[in-house]
Amino acid sequence: MSLKEQLKNDLKDAMRAKNLVKRDSIRAINTMIKQIEVDERKELSDEDVLKLIQKGIKQREEAAEQYKQANREDLVEKEMEQVNIFKEYLPKQLSDEELETSIKEIIQQVGAQSMKDMGKVMGVATKKFAGTADGKRINETVKKILG
Repeated sequence: MSLKEQLKNDLKDAMRAKNLVKRDSIRAINTMIKQIEVDERKELSDEDVLKLIQKGIKQREEAAEQYKQANREDLVEKEMEQVNIFKEYLPKQLSDEELETSIKEIIQQVGAQSMKDMGKVMGVATKKFAGTADGKRINETVKKILG
């Protein structure tokens, strides 16, 4: 079952269960998908949908941070509930140890020696860990190892 089909089925289930947070979160994901499909006139793959979900998570986390600074705990909670539902559709995230081990292997593969080679490592790593590790985590781990 494709990710879009799973979202469609989960939306129906959330509506039947009257789970408003889940319903609204899935609708937000579907809106992002439809926006891209209409604008670019192409069918999105599961990989494309995962990227959109990650983008949505990042947007909501940033919004939650701004709400927190404005002392709007009610809105922070709403955004974080959506983040948690978005994360349900991502593959299992790598642990810090797994990520570090894999990045060390990539560094050996590309022959990286110093921070100057960070771009080479990041290019390979972001493709390899798409959906299983956040770009920020990858970046921090590469800096830690190369630095």
